Amino acid sequence: MTKPTDIVVRDVKPSTETIQYRTPMKFGGRVVNDVTLFNVEITVETKNGKVGQGFGSMPMGNVWGWPSQQVDSSQTLSTMIEAARRFSAEADKLNEAAHPLQHARSLHQPLMSIGKQLETELSLPEAIPPLALLVAGSPIDAALHDAYGKALGLNSYNTLGKEFIEEDLSGFLNEDFAGEYLDQYTTRDPQPTMPLYHLVGALDPLDHDELEQPVGDGLPETLAQWIVADGLTHLKIKLNGDDLDWDVARVAKIDKVSTAAQSQRGVRSWFYSLDFNEKCASVQYVLDFLAKLQEVSPSAMDRVQYIEQPTHRDLRKHPENKMHAAAKIKPVVIDESLIDLDTLFLSREQGYSGVALKACKGHSEALLMGAAAQKYQLFLCVQDLTCPGASFLHSASIAARLPTIAAIEGNGRQYCPAGNDLWRDRFPAMFNITNGTVGTGILTGPGLGF
Repeated sequence: MTKPTDIVVRDVKPSTETIQYRTPMKFGGRVVNDVTLFNVEITVETKNGKVGQGFGSMPMGNVWGWPSQQVDSSQTLSTMIEAARRFSAEADKLNEAAHPLQHARSLHQPLMSIGKQLETELSLPEAIPPLALLVAGSPIDAALHDAYGKALGLNSYNTLGKEFIEEDLSGFLNEDFAGEYLDQYTTRDPQPTMPLYHLVGALDPLDHDELEQPVGDGLPETLAQWIVADGLTHLKIKLNGDDLDWDVARVAKIDKVSTAAQSQRGVRSWFYSLDFNEKCASVQYVLDFLAKLQEVSPSAMDRVQYIEQPTHRDLRKHPENKMHAAAKIKPVVIDESLIDLDTLFLSREQGYSGVALKACKGHSEALLMGAAAQKYQLFLCVQDLTCPGASFLHSASIAARLPTIAAIEGNGRQYCPAGNDLWRDRFPAMFNITNGTVGTGILTGPGLGF
């Protein structure tokens, strides 16, 4: 059965733009110097004749979504962009009225098929990872939800209940969700403010002694300067995962630099998350790291809030990488591994105690996995993909509407602030950080909130 508010797609306009990084970012053993955004404008019409225009924007994060040893990064990027273009054309065929969640589900298989087509046409030596395809499809999913809300004159997070969609969550997840809808797992208003997780990349200078090539653009140059300038209380630390002494020393020094800066501000409480980007050979590395960090810098250890995806993303191929022992010490969340409910269940079986949501995997997917994480009592966080401008506002809107999220990551202001130029004046509380928080309470407009 359909609702009078269900939508069909009338027009899809895709485009791309590339933004150079202010400074390079290193993660997972790779260095990134720019970002290509895939942008989509979508016009929809409801069954009762209301028209809305929506916008979706997301970095084509090929280095993260498709870290290939066989296909160079220029080709992984161009292939993901082509997948997004073809997926836009597929979305333009949505002429049967449905809710955006239902459209997202019906588009999933065509998206996977586009991946198979491109593998054959380009004679790729390996399959395109489903994660890379989800990233390619995410701007379209975002634009659909945005257009839907704008057609109705409502915030999209307030169009998730039974009055807007006939089908309950059992049709998207499993029977555990029979009779339930996403309005039960999201809030009607965003959190007023949320702490911002600032990224400390492996190449980022911590203090003046490490500052070899100043950018000289007026923005902070070192971690110590960033803490004071933005009032930071949450730091996400990128680690190598294959050099125990370096990783421990890095966190210990970050804690030393942070302690000096926070003392200057009169702040006594702050937090870290640790991201190994899958580089740890086994859980034993994580356990050895935590033990040594406790020995070298107990204060740093106390401030660790959670650990992200320390070992290989393919959980089925690496069943030996069980996280039970590490998760008893600190929450351990999957990031790259999470692509559907099956991988959430598999991660839980293998000892992971939480999940990291990303807007770049799809708005619908983030909401559904957020509901599942709450249902199964998993630690929940929302992570960034160096999202500038609209993509950051989108990511923040998800974090602000899921009731168990404590903070939001946002590193676009560090690495590609030019991507925020068109949005900063309109949403100063989101882009001008003064007390370590972002003003998510302003994300209440029609559609995705901005």
